[in-house]
Amino acid sequence: ANLHMEFLKAEHRFLDDFCGAYPHRLKSLIMVSARRVDESVSEIQRWGSRPWAVGVRPILPLDFPIDHPDLDPIWKAADEAGLCIVHHSFAWGYPGYRDLWNNPFLGRTASHPWAAMRAVAAFLGAGLLDRFPNLRFAVLESGFGWLPFWARRMDDQVEYVGYVAEGLKHKPSEYMTSGRFFCSIVAHEGPEMVEVVNRLLGDHILMFGSDYPHYESHFPGSVDQILGWKRLSEDTLRKLLWENPVRAFGEP
Repeated sequence: ANLHMEFLKAEHRFLDDFCGAYPHRLKSLIMVSARRVDESVSEIQRWGSRPWAVGVRPILPLDFPIDHPDLDPIWKAADEAGLCIVHHSFAWGYPGYRDLWNNPFLGRTASHPWAAMRAVAAFLGAGLLDRFPNLRFAVLESGFGWLPFWARRMDDQVEYVGYVAEGLKHKPSEYMTSGRFFCSIVAHEGPEMVEVVNRLLGDHILMFGSDYPHYESHFPGSVDQILGWKRLSEDTLRKLLWENPVRAFGEP
């Protein structure tokens, strides 16, 4: 755990040097560890005001939930710094890895959306947006077509099952549509899916993402591809490419 935290600190020093060359163009996240909460808080306080630092990404050990009360000091520090909490899952974090029939296709297809669904449900169900009024929550590179389905299912399960924070002030769908929740798109889901999500949840949630430098990315033509989605209005594209990311992460 000590070595892990030292690597995170080294990464922040590197990011400060690297992004400092073009602080209004190069942005990144402060990485925090559930294994070292106090030091993670110190890293947020050290780097949170730097122009490159636009969010906080928690790194959790296996079986450590994102809504664990031990993480409250991290949320408090991010809240005070005005930083967005960011979820980004990893393909190697296969959900239900014991019942995938040893099939990487199943694991890779399911891993990102499921991990994001779990993080969103836990974060919103814990009432963290109630207790930390400046926090925003963003999901990156985990698909986005699942958002309306998950919003409605969470609303139902809050009533049917419970096991959420006592005195939760809003339905999960209301947190998702409150202006404090964001999700980056993936190009393969296409403009039709953008229209569906915008119609059901509002056009203030989705953000452009190039997926660079991954294999799936269309870089350097990523922006041109999205601008080529002629069925989307100029207003929708402006929100997707600029206004929503700025509301999530701040002015460049």
